Amino acid sequence: MAKKVYPANHAHPRYWGTWLAIALMKASAFLPWRLKLAVGRGIGLLSWRLAKRRRHITDTNLALCFPEWDSDKREEMVKRTFVANGIGILETATGWCRNPEHLRQRIAFRGIEHMERARAQGKGVLVIGIHFSTLDLGGALHSLFFPADVVYRPHDNPVFENFMTRARRDIFGAAIDRHDLRGVVRRIKSGHVVWYSPDQDFGRDASVFAPFFGVEAATLKLTAKIARMTGAPVMPFMFHRNPDDRTYTLEYLPAFENFPSDDEIADATLVNAFIEQAIRRHPEQYLWLHRRFKTRPPGEPSVY
Repeated sequence: MAKKVYPANHAHPRYWGTWLAIALMKASAFLPWRLKLAVGRGIGLLSWRLAKRRRHITDTNLALCFPEWDSDKREEMVKRTFVANGIGILETATGWCRNPEHLRQRIAFRGIEHMERARAQGKGVLVIGIHFSTLDLGGALHSLFFPADVVYRPHDNPVFENFMTRARRDIFGAAIDRHDLRGVVRRIKSGHVVWYSPDQDFGRDASVFAPFFGVEAATLKLTAKIARMTGAPVMPFMFHRNPDDRTYTLEYLPAFENFPSDDEIADATLVNAFIEQAIRRHPEQYLWLHRRFKTRPPGEPSVY
């Protein structure tokens, strides 16, 4: 599929919808909390009804990862996933457009001592984050306690890319293109904490196959490669919205031991095991709408 070509003039009518979306995100960041949740739930339920393709992807992912669930439980979890991700849009707007200080009293941050121990080594730190619906708000809340850079995928739409990158640079020390390996390594070697999320499928060339909820999944080799190139400790980081829908928990676990090893599959399996552990706490908040099992081992058909 050919890549979309966008006009150079950011005032072009093609961008009017983007500018409207940005304005709505900025406005929604300042809604009262209950209204923010209600709007997010509404977006999620509407998407659940209309986005049949994404609903199918979500259902397929859950069927593969939780084969013990019956169809009724899985259907309910699909719906809850769309609702959580709808709320996530409002959470993202809040993280990008509003000072996170107003949420400090709603945060429980556990395992701070693990990060302090890792930073004390003076080698920089690689943080393993996860694509929960709370991803960008989690980054904003994290910034209240520890400075960090972030590795991200640039958006194709240049107007939205400028908005998103500017917002993330207000939250993080630097926003680094995921293709800029030298930039990542340079920041870590300079003693920075860099946040990286390796839980998506970027194809066969960048990955090895490792179990994820018992299913062979294309898993990025870059996590171990960065750790090997920098000597930095690799810190697992969990974050989620609590069941009261008003508070958040952020938690560092101890740095991975004996990582990286000389076995790429073992390293990828260790990373996936941590991600599984985090997802099982609040499975509805994970980005199941992504085709996590898009790339299959040789000879296996598509699951979607």
